Amino acid sequence: MDFRHILNSKKITLGIILSVFSLFVTLKANAVQEKNESSTSVESKETKKFDPNETILEHIADSHYFHIGGKVAIPLPVLLYTDGGLEFFMASKFGAEGEEAYQGKYHTYALVKDKVKAVAADGKTVDESAKVFDLSITRNVFSMWMSVVLLFVIFVSVAASYKKRVGKAPKGLQSLLEPLILFVRDEVALPNIGYKYAKFMPLLLTVFFFILINNLIGMVPFFPGGSNLTGNIAFTIVLATVTLIVVNVNGNKYYWKHIFVPDVPFWLYPIMWVVEIVGIFSKPFALMVRLFANMMAGHVIILALISLIFIFQTLWISPVSVAFALFIDVLELLVAFLQAFIFTMLTALFIGSAVEEHHH
Repeated sequence: MDFRHILNSKKITLGIILSVFSLFVTLKANAVQEKNESSTSVESKETKKFDPNETILEHIADSHYFHIGGKVAIPLPVLLYTDGGLEFFMASKFGAEGEEAYQGKYHTYALVKDKVKAVAADGKTVDESAKVFDLSITRNVFSMWMSVVLLFVIFVSVAASYKKRVGKAPKGLQSLLEPLILFVRDEVALPNIGYKYAKFMPLLLTVFFFILINNLIGMVPFFPGGSNLTGNIAFTIVLATVTLIVVNVNGNKYYWKHIFVPDVPFWLYPIMWVVEIVGIFSKPFALMVRLFANMMAGHVIILALISLIFIFQTLWISPVSVAFALFIDVLELLVAFLQAFIFTMLTALFIGSAVEEHHH
């Protein structure tokens, strides 16, 4: 696939520059505030050291707030299902940075490592006897909803363009997406599934563009609030589970025969059953880990490179740090497309192996 027109896009280039600049400003603001707080502390006159682990984990983890530059945080809705009933309130009840406890209708709640927990009257000790299921609209959930809406709007618009311009050359957004759609059809679906590909095209196109959009959104820290959706293991588990279900529901008799009655001596059947059943689950597991690890690694590397400025506490390292971070950000742009392609291609490959006829 030729991505040169995408890589050369002014909007993408501006997004990359703004991504690095936003990371720089965010980390700088955090470092400055930590320094100010520690300098005014009565207990210690020493400046609090910058902790890159804390900063990086804060940026890649899910949250009940949108953090925009330093300590500016926009609270999100908190929805809890408890042993007493449903609780609904805004994350602002925990304070601007989640440092306060909130007395709800059934329990007292507090944020413990950005997880909502029922706590005792002191607001610190976790009440293990209370059952609390967190169904909140977190940063990653909101980001996913945003990408779903964006995906819906884009493809409804493209579908309308095809209806209006029957027999005419594609134009605008239609001309941008048509090469990608044809690529998924001609280079992913057809070679791996065969003549039955049309049945699975909606799934493959949805998976490809859903992952791609979320990958690109995750590259811009302030859109929305620095979400890291595809670098979240829960998100990739769901996608991998969808692949697992689709493959095995559509598996034909030859697929299941290969698993339970393979062409080997019968005394090897118990061994082959174990191997084949493990293979059923190991394939989607590989999809899950590959997408999660690659996208999370890109975010961590960029943040680590920017953190070097504050670790060494000198601006002399900043040109090198920002240059390398910008290089990794451009590389991550390629990875965003590559991971969407690999996930879609392997999904098509697994489906193809389940639906192929015996003579194929």
